[in-house]
Amino acid sequence: MLAPGAATRNAGPPFVLLISDRPAERSALERAIALVMDCKAVEPGAVLPSIRPHLVIVDAPPDRAAAVNLVAGASARPVPCLILARGGPAPFTGAHVRQIPATAPRQVVLANAFAMIEDAARSVEARKRRLIEHVSGATAIVADLFDSAALGAGLRQSDIDRGTELVLDAVSEVGIGAWLEAVWRHDIGVYQHTLGVAGHAATFGATIGLSRSDLGRLVRAALLHDIGKSRIPVDILNKPGPLTPEEFRLMQRHPDIGASLLTAQGEFEPAIIDVVRHHHERLDGRGYPDRLAGSAISDLVRIISICDVFSALTERRTYRQPASGAEALSIMVEAEGHLDRDLLRAFTPVMLGNETLSA
Repeated sequence: MLAPGAATRNAGPPFVLLISDRPAERSALERAIALVMDCKAVEPGAVLPSIRPHLVIVDAPPDRAAAVNLVAGASARPVPCLILARGGPAPFTGAHVRQIPATAPRQVVLANAFAMIEDAARSVEARKRRLIEHVSGATAIVADLFDSAALGAGLRQSDIDRGTELVLDAVSEVGIGAWLEAVWRHDIGVYQHTLGVAGHAATFGATIGLSRSDLGRLVRAALLHDIGKSRIPVDILNKPGPLTPEEFRLMQRHPDIGASLLTAQGEFEPAIIDVVRHHHERLDGRGYPDRLAGSAISDLVRIISICDVFSALTERRTYRQPASGAEALSIMVEAEGHLDRDLLRAFTPVMLGNETLSA
């Protein structure tokens, strides 16, 4: 049976998942549906595909159909489901569920299935458009924040709040994989990294059950964590190779620069400034700029640090191949004394379930 978290994964061409305990009907429906979309037909209780189907059709007794809710309703964006009912209460309900009698003529079943396929296709296209709008809007906001910081102008809280909502809404609707794919389509350097960290933070924060207010604070911190790089020369930021010792010392100043910018403006809560200043600290005290260690490093900083390192390792750079999610996590686990082990253990299954990062 498919694990609930895997039900939101997207990979490969769209397909209909048909679950039926009637071999003859299953075969006939599979052939007809395959004329318009790939159809994977299985018996109830079989191992289900690990990627998200376009539509689920359930033709099974209520007691055997109930488990399919792991597929159809396991996320905030449930999979559309057509139930061929055999009497008794519906195994699960919701706006995504349509139910017709199992005794309905095959033409009626197919008409409903094709209508739901068409509706789902329109929904997918609408989500794609919204994702593009969200990524474009968030990119423009981050670019403006960095430009304003570089020029010494104030950062508008309304822009930061809007960027936070764009990230949270998009990641909640389409998942981290689609968010990263959209962000990675453009070579936008430090902005790309900022949006990647924000996406990972939104995903991880939601997974570990942060409240909406705490989740918003986490994503705001992610959007601002590298704001100090606005004062670092572009040729150093985008250098296609190792930095010289002098360049590295200058790069190491960005947490202090960023925290000073926010402190000078006087409108940012201490928790955000703490992240901006300390996201390069290490639990063993060998980080920078303040060589904090252990309990001196806040939970918010620890979460952003994990997202920051993971994002950096998996991003596509002109001078190196990106690490896969598994490779990046292995590197992070082996870096003794750097990251919070308990949080990293919680972070690992979230990222390993992402098809974009497993390629």
